Order: sequence, then structure tokens, then C-alpha cells
Amino acid sequence: MQCVGAIALFVGIGIAATPLARAESKYGPGVTDKEIRLGQTAPYSGPASAFSTTARVENDYLKMINAAGGIGGRQINMISLDDGYSPPKTIEQTRKLVESEEVLAIVGTVGTLANVTIAKYVNSKKVPHLFGTTGSDKLNDPVRYPWTVPFFASQDVEGRTYARYILQTKPDAKIAVLYQNDDFGRGYLDAFKAELGEKASKMIVKEEPYDVTVPTIDSQIVSLKASGADVFLQATTPKFAAQAIRKTYEVGWKPLQIIPTAVAQISNVLQPAGIEASTGVLTAIWRKEPSDPKWENDPEMKDYRAFMRQWAPGEPVEDGFSMNGYVTGKMIVEILKRCGDDLTRENLIKQATSVKDLHLPLFLAGINLNISHDDRVAWRSSRIAKFDGKGWEFISDLITIPPSR
Repeated sequence: MQCVGAIALFVGIGIAATPLARAESKYGPGVTDKEIRLGQTAPYSGPASAFSTTARVENDYLKMINAAGGIGGRQINMISLDDGYSPPKTIEQTRKLVESEEVLAIVGTVGTLANVTIAKYVNSKKVPHLFGTTGSDKLNDPVRYPWTVPFFASQDVEGRTYARYILQTKPDAKIAVLYQNDDFGRGYLDAFKAELGEKASKMIVKEEPYDVTVPTIDSQIVSLKASGADVFLQATTPKFAAQAIRKTYEVGWKPLQIIPTAVAQISNVLQPAGIEASTGVLTAIWRKEPSDPKWENDPEMKDYRAFMRQWAPGEPVEDGFSMNGYVTGKMIVEILKRCGDDLTRENLIKQATSVKDLHLPLFLAGINLNISHDDRVAWRSSRIAKFDGKGWEFISDLITIPPSR
């Protein structure tokens, strides 16, 4: 699958209307006076296909900007290929983008597995690897991966946030953990344990992994319930999060239940799991949720909905993955805009790692983006919220997790 689009700011950040003199331009691979060629992969097929909404909406967003003239007179050609959430396919498609399509950068690749898989390769080629939909702390490593900047809630930050909240509010908790048996799930669990510190071995009474290819996780839920835990932490993807919430309810287990930000979506996780079953679930929130009625009259949410109606009418407006694509597009454009006419790979990574106190539309008040050479985690703050059957009720102030290294 290939998508062609353009990137620019829709709300809150302007498009550079007049390019610099072309005589002063510096171009890297994939760039001309008329084009900026970027590439990405996404799981348009396979077990994690729900995540592909992010890439589709991002590319719809790019089409909108191309229609308005692009950035500095250049059209953005985003080549988006299916990787099926399969590491060998991800590598194959990324090699094609770099070596055959000669893209300027790999931008917005979807999924932790995909981004971790390609990091070594793209860094060896000195190709900017920007704003992938992953929170893997493995990629916050400027020594090993100097060309990589992820863009999602950090698994290290989020895992530590949940542990800190439990230590503050339920210090005698008995915790059961369900986690996906890959970098995504293990990253959450490792961060969670690190923040619990020496208390982890006592507080965590049961861990159950699952593989992304299994049809259900019912047996894991039965096992976790039998542990006697009164807190249930999930490190799951949407399909399994919905299954876990529903099965927990069906077996009569009533722990304090925490789910990842990535799956805390009312329309495609909580509603399928059952509203009654989902009521009381906790998560960490860093942006406004499109299906939460509290934001119905919010100006930034209205802008998002207007964009979706006009440019992505076939995509689910209430889906948080749609919003991820919209927000990621804004971030990509901000960095391209800062490059001016120095559209080289070297300047692109320089601009991407020189972000200070940037507030993007739809982020919660007080959450600003900071990306530096030494710390690639874009934001480190969130608020714990509880699903009340209709929307997310904030139950904490901002919790900020400093760098752990």
C-alpha cells in the first residue's frame, strides 16, 4: 500500500508561505525544489492492523497540506508501505524506502516492534528516523541511535507513572500484570518494576505474558485472578485490552485496573469491552480524548473534527489512533518548517533534537514538548484519570517523571 500526501500545520502553527532563495538551498536525498520525499511503514494488515489508522489519518492530513501548496512550495510525498507487523517485512520495506525510493527520512513508522526492528539499520545509513509511533525506551539512546527520535508516550515514563501512583495511593497493593511478550509489553513492565524498586518483588504477585498471535487471553486472566491481586496492570494492545477488561468482569474479579495510554480509547476498546466492565479503569492521559464529552466544545477539538470531516471522512473520528495521526502530522511539519531550505538529513535531525517548550494543540495544559540531543523523550508528564462510564475523570495532578539516566 502506498499513500501520497503532504505535511503542514493545520491549527496553531503556520506554514512558511515564502521559500528562501533557491540559490541558498541545501538538499538531501529525496528533496528537490518541488518535493520532499519521506517514507514509513505501518501494519495495514496483520494482528496489529488497528494501529494503521494513525498512518492513514496522517496521510490524509498531508493531502490537505499539499492541496494548500505544501511547505515552501514543495509537495510532501509520503510513501507509506504495509509491513503486516512482521519484522522481516518491516526491514524489507524500509530498505526499499531508503535504497530504492531514496527518501529523505523515515517518518511516522507505526508500532514499537517496527521501530525497534529498523533502528539499527536506519542509523547505520544515517537516515533520520523520526516520530515513530512508539514509546520504547530502547530508542531513547542518542549514543546507539543518534538518528532516532520517537514520538509517543514513553513506556519508561508511563510505567514509572503508574508505579509512582500506586506507591502513593495504595502502598500495600498486590499487583498482577498482563503483558505482551515483546518489546512493547516488556518495556512497560521493566519501567514499572524499576520505579517500585526493592518493593517490586513483594508487591507484584503474578505476571502473565501473551503472544500477539494468540486468539484470546482468557486463561491468563483466570490465572491472574487466582493470585489474589487487588491491582491489575495491563501492558496490552487494543484487541487484548478489550478482551482482558471484559474477561476480568465476567469472572467477577474486581481489582483496581490500569491500562496503557495507547489503548485508553472509549470507542474502540472500552465500548467493545463493555461500558459497565470498563467503568473504574485507570490510565495516564496526556492529550484530549476525542470520544470524551468533556472536550465537546473545546476549540482545538472542533478543529480536529472539522479536519476529519473534510479530509478523512472514512476514518473514525472518535478513535484515538486517528488523533495520533493528526498530532504526529503537526509535529512533523513543525520540524520541516524549522529546516527552512536546509533540507539535508543532518539539519533535519538537528532541528528534531532542538525542541524546547513546544505546546501542540490537543495536548493537556502544562504538557510541553522538549527534545534534545541527550533526551529524545518528547514529554514526561501526564495525569491519572478514571473512566466514569462516559469519559475520563482526572484523579491526579500532573505527574512528571525525570530522565532515569
